[in-house]
Amino acid sequence: MTRRASLSYRSSLMRSLSVCAALATLSTMVGCMSLITLPGLPGRSKPEEKKTLKELADDDTPDLISKFTHPFGLDYVKVEALSMVTGLSGTGEDPPPTPQRAAMMAEMNRMRVENPEKVLASPDTALVLIRGMLRPGIQEGDRFDVEVRVPSKSETTSLRGGWLLSARLTELAVLGGQIRQGHVLGVAEGAILVDPSANEEDGTYATRGRILGGGVAAKSRPMGLVIDDRYKSVHLAAQIGKSVNDRFYMRIDGHKRGVANAKNDELIEIAVHPRYKDNVGRYMRVLQSLAVIETGREQQERVELLREQIANPLTAASAALQLEAIGDDQAKEILLQAILSSDTEVRFYAAESLAYLDETAAVEVLAQVARDEPAFRVNAMAALSAMDDLAAFDALHGLLSVDSAETRYGAFRSLWAMNPHDPLVAGENMNGNFTLHQLNVEGPPMIHVTNSHRPEIVLFGKQPSLKLPLLVDAGTGVLINGMQGQELVVSRFRTGSEADRRVIQPEVDELIRAIVELGGNYPDVVQALQEANKQGALKSRMRVDALPQSGRKYSRPEDVKEGETQEEESTFDLATPLPDLFGRKSR
Repeated sequence: MTRRASLSYRSSLMRSLSVCAALATLSTMVGCMSLITLPGLPGRSKPEEKKTLKELADDDTPDLISKFTHPFGLDYVKVEALSMVTGLSGTGEDPPPTPQRAAMMAEMNRMRVENPEKVLASPDTALVLIRGMLRPGIQEGDRFDVEVRVPSKSETTSLRGGWLLSARLTELAVLGGQIRQGHVLGVAEGAILVDPSANEEDGTYATRGRILGGGVAAKSRPMGLVIDDRYKSVHLAAQIGKSVNDRFYMRIDGHKRGVANAKNDELIEIAVHPRYKDNVGRYMRVLQSLAVIETGREQQERVELLREQIANPLTAASAALQLEAIGDDQAKEILLQAILSSDTEVRFYAAESLAYLDETAAVEVLAQVARDEPAFRVNAMAALSAMDDLAAFDALHGLLSVDSAETRYGAFRSLWAMNPHDPLVAGENMNGNFTLHQLNVEGPPMIHVTNSHRPEIVLFGKQPSLKLPLLVDAGTGVLINGMQGQELVVSRFRTGSEADRRVIQPEVDELIRAIVELGGNYPDVVQALQEANKQGALKSRMRVDALPQSGRKYSRPEDVKEGETQEEESTFDLATPLPDLFGRKSR
């Protein structure tokens, strides 16, 4: 090697070593910076707003919204109040001097009640505690049930016949050793429904009750998606909002408006889409099954995978939700193929998603499942009620005539949710106390009353006449006498005045109307019917809250041993959430 070549080689080597040293130093600095900015450690820097979705994602799983967010607003919110019940026939009390009494006195003074001490001391009044549960997605003006009970150590013996005065419901919290009230979230008022079988000796049961639909929401509850801490980004929030709005929107005053509103780098507020108003849990599951950003090729690859997954009972539920979220013609075509499967689960999950896409092909499968498969009945009926389709209406109408009480009433509630003004289910307003529905349908005659959701009485089919003789004490001051002749005498007794009477034929609907005409309310009518049923006077079946049950077991064919039948009451984790339409928490 010449001297010049040697010098050139040595110079080149030194430059290379210098570059390597610089790179090593830079690598060390970057390593230290990475350590300093690891999520969750002090000194963490705010994520760059310009990071792409691929940079934010840290694995190869599909970039669905569920990967970056979790829902909020899906819990029930407890609201409470203190108020007074009037109209008791000497079963109330003068409450002892407690903070609750003082609070009630302050409220009565605020409302300018005359002689509050005298009113509170009357044996016809009682101090009560009220509780309600605001469901997820409840809107201002929506109704919900409230529970009423007397405080501990109260001497009130019964709330039967009582009327709850208007009360403002708030959230309560203990702060600094004191009970604090939040904003007013609802108001409650109405007639109290007490267990008709409870008497004054049954202290616990006679001194508590419910007001069906007695609460009215004062505010709409917010709900939405919260971006997980490590993904917080204004860019990502905007992209999620766009993905949601591209798929779900509403028409408001003639304008198209998306359901999502990105508030900041971590919160996307979501409005409830009308299609999912009675199944908010499913709505959020579908939203989280949307892709945040996806090329046409990536979506096609995912769709082909979903085509395989929906054919497998173990993965069909998740695949159906993703296809429902995609919602295009190709997704519908895959779901339409799946409802032809020989597997009941695959058919059900595919049909459920098709129903929320308003595809008529779902109706036949869901109607069959609602009739024959108790484990899927709740979700099948809720899906049918979400459709804007005459075929779905006809299918539910057909279920009104089957033998199963819960299937018949479940179909009625689904039809009412679909269109409460339809003549079939609209019913007759009974002086604002409740609604009477007389359904001209086939099947065995049945009387249904509710203990939740809304005050209503549903008469399925032509009702046989009441069996006489009959003597029933129904509610406060209401007496039904059918001990002589072939007629009923319905009387209402009031202190200091003559009794009002109605003479009627021994028909169920006439009895209901007579009680209401004499000033009776929903609890009075329910008690009259239940007492008549106990005495054997009702020839129809009578059911209370015959709602389709959740949590039932569906045994796959390969799991059923020869000679065994499926149990209807066993627990089973259905892969789609329980619809709010049939929820048993106070609505």
